[in-house]
Amino acid sequence: MDMLIIQLTLFVLALFLGVELITKVPPTLHTPLMSGTNAISGITIVGAILAAGHSDNDMLMNVLALVAVALATINCIGGFMVTHRMLGMFKRK
Repeated sequence: MDMLIIQLTLFVLALFLGVELITKVPPTLHTPLMSGTNAISGITIVGAILAAGHSDNDMLMNVLALVAVALATINCIGGFMVTHRMLGMFKRK
């Protein structure tokens, strides 16, 4: 029970910190910030694949790992598409 409280507290603190950091970013830095976030999503894909490899044939873990890989992949590809489109707005015509 103590570990759950610690993890919940850490999650809430990370949530508040993330909101504070994102609201302080000026508009000119949104594109580089998104590119960095896409790189983190790539790391999430690797972590999800590693988690899928250590599930020891537990069906629930296999399903959760598959969902994690799919969602992280969608997030990463979508982020790169949005970043590419945003950078295209700054190209000379």
